Amino acid sequence: MQWRNSADRYGLVSILLHWLVALAVFGLFGLGYWMVGLDYYSAWYKTAPELHKSFGLLLFAVMLGRMLWRRLSPPPASLPSHGRLTRLGSKFGHALLYLGLFVLMISGYLISTAEGRGIEVFGLFEVPATASSIPNQTDVAGLVHEYLAWALVVFAGIHALAALKHHFIDHDATLLRMLGR
Repeated sequence: MQWRNSADRYGLVSILLHWLVALAVFGLFGLGYWMVGLDYYSAWYKTAPELHKSFGLLLFAVMLGRMLWRRLSPPPASLPSHGRLTRLGSKFGHALLYLGLFVLMISGYLISTAEGRGIEVFGLFEVPATASSIPNQTDVAGLVHEYLAWALVVFAGIHALAALKHHFIDHDATLLRMLGR
C-alpha cells in the first residue's frame, strides 16, 4: 500500500489518520461523558479531566497534521457512480466534521484556561492560557463543548451509516477505500 493518496484510493497515512481521529473522538466523548458524573471523592476526579485535556490537545495536533496532509496529499476523486448530490453531501459533511472538531477543541481549551492557568499535557509540557477574560467564558464554552460533542458523535454515526449504505446498498468502493482496499 502506498503512503500517499492516489487519484483513486487513500494512502496509508490518510487511512491511519482517519481511524485514529475516529477512535479519539469516540474515546474522548466516552471519557467526557463518564467524568462529568464523578464526585469529588472519586479517585478519578482529577485524573480523568487531565487525561481528557491531554488527549484533546493531542487530537488538536493530529487534526492540524491531518489538514496539512490533506494539502500535501489530496483525497482521491469521488467515484464515477456518485451523483452531484452525493458529491456535495460528502464535501459538506466532511467540512462540517472538520469545523465541528476544531470548534469543539477550541471550546475545550477555553473551558480549561478560563481561570488563566495553562493546560498540562501528560505532565510533559504546558499549553499556556491565551484567552481568559471572555465574559462567562467557562459557562458559554462549556455549553458549546457539551452540545457540539453530542452533535459530532451523532453526525459521525451518520457518516458511518452513509459509508455502510455505500457498501451494502450501492455496492460501491467508498468504504473499502477507507479500509485500504
